[in-house]
Formats: sequence, structure tokens, C-alpha cells
Amino acid sequence: MEFIYGTWPWYVSGTLMAVVMLLLVYFGKSFGMSSNLRTLCSIGGAGRFSEFFRPNWREQKWNLMVVLGAMIGGFIAYNYLSDGSGVNLNPQTVTELQAMNIEAPNGKLLPELFAGEDALKNPKTIAILLIGGILVGFGTRYAGGCTSGHAISGLSNLQLPSLIAVIGFFIGGLVMSWFLLPLIF
Repeated sequence: MEFIYGTWPWYVSGTLMAVVMLLLVYFGKSFGMSSNLRTLCSIGGAGRFSEFFRPNWREQKWNLMVVLGAMIGGFIAYNYLSDGSGVNLNPQTVTELQAMNIEAPNGKLLPELFAGEDALKNPKTIAILLIGGILVGFGTRYAGGCTSGHAISGLSNLQLPSLIAVIGFFIGGLVMSWFLLPLIF
């Protein structure tokens, strides 16, 4: 039996996220995707090169289940709970992308410019992805966590640093999308 749904309403997704957060708070845990990368690097021996990767990773193994759950959940949602239409952008967004010579993603999460077969053949695209990755990595380390950790876990725990970080994430996103991206393209 196949279940087909469109995009889940915000109140279903939000309720599920709240339940997960309550469970994490109950068990004294905090959520964040970037901490999983730190755990994986620690397991892989990165602690030989940097003090940052020398925590007791055995205490964070449980958090790797978040990554596994995200992959399994994404697979199930895409293959069994989706109508296959993918991401539908606002027509105005599509027009604005076209004005910057970026084709609409047509149901995908990223435009072909960044995720297509020719993406790694274009030096400009490589530079954008490399610089963006470095900035995301630096920002995550500097802010003490990623957007999911601060916006979901930190705010639900009423942490002031997370509120400041989330405000910074939004300001950075607005500056990038409204000012820098049009200059780049």
C-alpha cells in the first residue's frame, strides 16, 4: 500500500519537532547536526590534529542516531509519503532567479548551476561552493553550533546565545539573498 501526500502542514511537522524536543529535554540531551560532524571527526582520529576534536565522543554516539534517522526519514518521506512534485517555488522567486541567469530547480532542492553535472566544471561555481562551505564551517564553529541546533534546540531551551545566533543567521541570509547573490550573478 502506497501513501501519497503533498507537503506536510506546518502544524504536523511542528508538533513532531516539539515532541522530539520534549523527549530530548526529558533525557537531558541537546540536538544539533554540526555536533554529529564533530563526533564523526573525533571517531576518525581528528583529535590528533586539533583539541576541538578531543571530546569524549562515546558520550555523543546517541546523536549519530539523529543523522541515521534523518537519512531514513528522508528516504521514507521521499519514496512513500510524497507525491513526487518536489519543491514548488513561488513564481516570483523563479522570475528573480531567471533574472540572475539561474534556472529554477524544477522540483529539486538546488538549481542545476550548483548541483548539476556541469557544476564542478565551472570555476565560478567551484569558488562559490568552496567559499560558502568555508564560511558555513567557520560560522558554525564560531557560533557554537548550526542553524538546526540553535534554532530548534537552543531556542526551545530558552538560551539567549541561540536567540542571538538565529538573529544573525536570518540577517546573514537576507544580506546574501538580497544583496550579495545578485552581485555575484
